[in-house]
Amino acid sequence: MKDKFSFKLIKQSGSARVGIIETPNGNIETPAFIFCATKAAIKAVDIERISESSTQIILSNTYHLMLQPGEDTVAKLGGLHKMMGWNRPMLTDSGGYQIFSLGHGSVSEEIKGTRKKQKTLIKINEDGAVFRSYINGKTYCLTPEKSIQIQQKLGADLILVLDECTPFHVSKEYTQRSMLMSHRWAERSLNEFEKSNHGKQALYGISQGGVYQDLRRESCDFINNLPFFGQAIGGSLGQSKEQMYDVVSFTMEHLKKDRPTHLLGIGGIVDIFHAVELGIDTFDCVHPTRLARHGGALIKAKNRDSISSKCKEHINLRNQQFELDDNPIESDCLCFTCRKHSRAYIHHLLKAKELLAYTLITIHNVFFMNKLMESIRQAILDDRLDQEKSNWASLDLAFS
Repeated sequence: MKDKFSFKLIKQSGSARVGIIETPNGNIETPAFIFCATKAAIKAVDIERISESSTQIILSNTYHLMLQPGEDTVAKLGGLHKMMGWNRPMLTDSGGYQIFSLGHGSVSEEIKGTRKKQKTLIKINEDGAVFRSYINGKTYCLTPEKSIQIQQKLGADLILVLDECTPFHVSKEYTQRSMLMSHRWAERSLNEFEKSNHGKQALYGISQGGVYQDLRRESCDFINNLPFFGQAIGGSLGQSKEQMYDVVSFTMEHLKKDRPTHLLGIGGIVDIFHAVELGIDTFDCVHPTRLARHGGALIKAKNRDSISSKCKEHINLRNQQFELDDNPIESDCLCFTCRKHSRAYIHHLLKAKELLAYTLITIHNVFFMNKLMESIRQAILDDRLDQEKSNWASLDLAFS
């Protein structure tokens, strides 16, 4: 049954590579971007529009779905695929990132120094994470075994081991302790997975170790020596772009090359090009869809100069300059939004607080990201990734 999943390399250009991940619900051409359907929905857009935009794979969140509607309810409804009406590959994360954000605040909160949300984490110990539901205050314990059991009921094709994702401000000693615990959790996750593995799902291990090279090397060796289908790079990647690229580069040098490699939580255009150049195969991030809900529409570098600061990868359609702009978001974009509507119309919708605005911009941003990844794959096949980068990304953004 395990032959339902495979990873085949098609072409390598430098360290960048094009491949195919085969799953029971279809193939994923890599490099690929995975959109976040956190609570079994892409916010503001129906699944048909997501499919029409050439989306290959989406992900849902174990933590949120275990709280509402509950994994048993999802299973009774036939699993995530049937419940959502999505017949292509899916990934679920393990809940590990939520443990991090519950205990330490989100990455953005950490960098900005804000702490608005009440923390609901009670404790993390060897057994797992104990926390209160943000919905009704009920206490839960998420263990490695429970995370796998939930993900098996949710039914995504690709699933992840439970880990603790540490922030960058903790000590090396804490990072090491956390990494070793995450390793033990990974073994427990794998054991639980293999108890009832019927070939319908494949499990990813997660490299930890924060920004410390010796810990990263140790974690890579650990992941390499266990029979995971794929591998993800998790944990803190540092507090600057430069540090993130260094951590990813070093980690990639020490991970197995014959497995699909996923970079957790990265979705900027420049960041994707850097990571693809290092050999990353898949990415996930809320960035394209969250940006849309703030009025931000992604645009290529070559379309940026006359309307936007070079230091951004998007335009903000709330801005007054678009009030009478009857151009589409991008004149060379073939998405539904750009074929039918103008910047001025979307500007009006945003000002009027019409929900359609968020739908239209999200459709564009999803289409944009899929077109970006398609262009990257073709550029690798043609050995011209550097040339392609200049179409999409301003090079002065690299370390901003």
